[in-house]
Amino acid sequence: MLPERDTILTALEQVIDPELHKPVTELDMVRDVVIHEDGSVEVTIALTVAGCPMRSSFEDQVQRFVGGVAGVTSVALHFDVMSADEKAALSSRLRGGRPEKTISLEPNTRVLAIASGKGGVGKSTLTANLAAALAAAGQRVGVLDADVYGHSIPHMLGVQQRPVVVDTMIVPPVRGDLKLMSIGFFLDDNAPVMWRGPMLHRALEQFLSDVYWGDLDTLVVDMPPGTGDVAISLGQLLPRAEVLIVTTPQPAAQQVAVRAAGMAEKVGMRIIGVAENMSYLVGTGQEIFGSGGGQRLADEIGVPLLGSVPLDPALREAADAGTPVLETAPDSEAAAAIVALAGEIRRTRRGTIRKSLTVL
Repeated sequence: MLPERDTILTALEQVIDPELHKPVTELDMVRDVVIHEDGSVEVTIALTVAGCPMRSSFEDQVQRFVGGVAGVTSVALHFDVMSADEKAALSSRLRGGRPEKTISLEPNTRVLAIASGKGGVGKSTLTANLAAALAAAGQRVGVLDADVYGHSIPHMLGVQQRPVVVDTMIVPPVRGDLKLMSIGFFLDDNAPVMWRGPMLHRALEQFLSDVYWGDLDTLVVDMPPGTGDVAISLGQLLPRAEVLIVTTPQPAAQQVAVRAAGMAEKVGMRIIGVAENMSYLVGTGQEIFGSGGGQRLADEIGVPLLGSVPLDPALREAADAGTPVLETAPDSEAAAAIVALAGEIRRTRRGTIRKSLTVL
């Protein structure tokens, strides 16, 4: 008995676009379905770009779901490309009627900025691994690399593919369930970014308004160190963002981190706590950078110390390999500390924003 067209379309509802995280039927990507008398089925899907890097995901899903329909003997998948009008319609659908130049985050998305007073304290490493830990706990997570001059999130998470542009909307690259955006995706090789303040603001504005983040529980933002333009811009664009201050135990790092906390408060962001990185050397317990700096910083700015992460070679090796330590060394002390820190961060959440924000 030959399968019916409606049955095939029902099966295609289970095929999820790996970047947009929505069914291809909902996105109007199914161009054609042909059922032959021998039970073979041909499906045509219209992609947003011809060279979509996720083609293999579509192929695997269509084979699994359509091939599992009773009466289907074989499945052939063909690809087409959306027209300009189709891309514009898709962009409008994804925005949900929201006008352009409006913050694309959903009102209930939590924005968590990972900040530090100085470089070299492991802020970006914690950002990448905390995002992975939150995702492993079941959250829908995005990572915004706002450290424009020192962007390292693409390398630490092993993602080099470029974003896809759909009409005026930017679809971020994905790593599993993580959505990522960084200026590094738009640069050739390791080219430097030589921008003044207004261009930094414009880049951050575009990453928040033109990127399709979708339904996120948490957007983790890797802030640049210090108290410069990006911190001010983020406070203006997302006045209800929350901040986690990262420091090492040494007094010098602690004293500088106080300035980052002061900046966050001045632009209206809530500081949820402090994370102390490189607390001690794994295997020896040696306190290479001293002790107590994280707690002293927390006491000085009046917030809790949410966690301490040891100096663990497994964490460094994982970052260099482009993989979260939770995947490469899940039983390591660093992985356990980061999972615990992520749990404390989840428990600090307050109420959610109820109204969409417009970029001014």
